[in-house]
Amino acid sequence: MKNEVKIQEVNPSLDSRRSFLKLSGLTLVTAGLVLAGCSDNDNDNDMQDSTLPGIKNGVFDLGSGDFGVLTYAYALEQLEADFYTKVVNASNFNSTFNDIERQVLTDLYHHEVIHRDFFKAALTGALPDPSSQLLPSLAFNYGSMNFNSRNEVLATAKALEDTGVAAYNGAGKLIKSADYLLLAGKIVSVEARHASAIRSLINPNSKDFAGDDIISTSTGLDAAKDPSKILPIAGGFITTKFTAKYLP
Repeated sequence: MKNEVKIQEVNPSLDSRRSFLKLSGLTLVTAGLVLAGCSDNDNDNDMQDSTLPGIKNGVFDLGSGDFGVLTYAYALEQLEADFYTKVVNASNFNSTFNDIERQVLTDLYHHEVIHRDFFKAALTGALPDPSSQLLPSLAFNYGSMNFNSRNEVLATAKALEDTGVAAYNGAGKLIKSADYLLLAGKIVSVEARHASAIRSLINPNSKDFAGDDIISTSTGLDAAKDPSKILPIAGGFITTKFTAKYLP
């Protein structure tokens, strides 16, 4: 049988903001995404070949296999949710950004919080022993970054969103479950919208939303990077120590 965890429909005031980004985020949630924890079924064989997340030699390790990849995604979503929470709560948020910029950044804040909370709830229901295998809430440090600086916020948002898209793209090949791969595909499509929106805010009316620096001119595909390439970048903001010894 499968233990299934579904995120309850979230529908915060559709009339309050008219951004396509918000609608895409709501679609993600109302689609009824399911993360299934496997027990006594055919997928058990895949799980037996995996290293579950948890404390290894005194430090939390993300593990491997599907649970390892989803825990890795949960860590990245914690980072993005924390960043946008700080952005929208900065003391000069309303004066630093214009109406359109505030709308986009607020939408992104809602999306990333939804993603973070989804992974937390779903992994809690799917892991065999979530009390010891669920990644704890991480702590973050952005150094001397000024959250009241438009340029600094948008540059950091661009780096995080581009990194997030590459992370999901790179992790797809590591996922064995079709259900989990569908989940990752739905979330990365939203993250790509985020990256495009931020790039358009930085350089309006340009081709930067899908620039040659991120989309291959030969394949027409976005970047894809393994966890070993992503974590050093994200780790620059994460102060909580963890390892990823079993991910490529």
